[in-house]
Amino acid sequence: MDDAADGEKALILDTMFDSGTLHTLRAAVQAHASRVGLDGHRVQELVLAVHELAANAVQHGAGAGRLRIWDLAGALRCRVDDGAPAFDDSAVPGAGPDDVNVAQPSVLSAWAVPGHGLWVVQQIADQFRVTSSPRGTTAMITFNPLPAGGTAPCL
Repeated sequence: MDDAADGEKALILDTMFDSGTLHTLRAAVQAHASRVGLDGHRVQELVLAVHELAANAVQHGAGAGRLRIWDLAGALRCRVDDGAPAFDDSAVPGAGPDDVNVAQPSVLSAWAVPGHGLWVVQQIADQFRVTSSPRGTTAMITFNPLPAGGTAPCL
């Protein structure tokens, strides 16, 4: 039986970041993704996607943010927040991997300009969603494990 279907969600990483800690963030994501058994290629894609989202949060958001990663029975769901949700769990009810309760959703928000980082994230993540409000921006990505003998998409 699929544990994720039963609602089993394990928070495996919860960390704050800013421009001076992006290198530490990448190393933590790599270590945690490897530990839960993602294929090496998928680990590198996850590290790239999280870095792009975190760098956007620093550059276009509050200058800092919060990353949370949940293990959903082998798939990894990552949430990058800037603004109020990053610093105050009470601002986001539940603050879990499925909770993105901010008003006025906007599909790529101000984070999308001017680079191609979000395009890359959209190409390599299995699921990708960005929502924005006056309180901040939240990006959610999901990386599923590759099926046995599967290959990752090429860019």
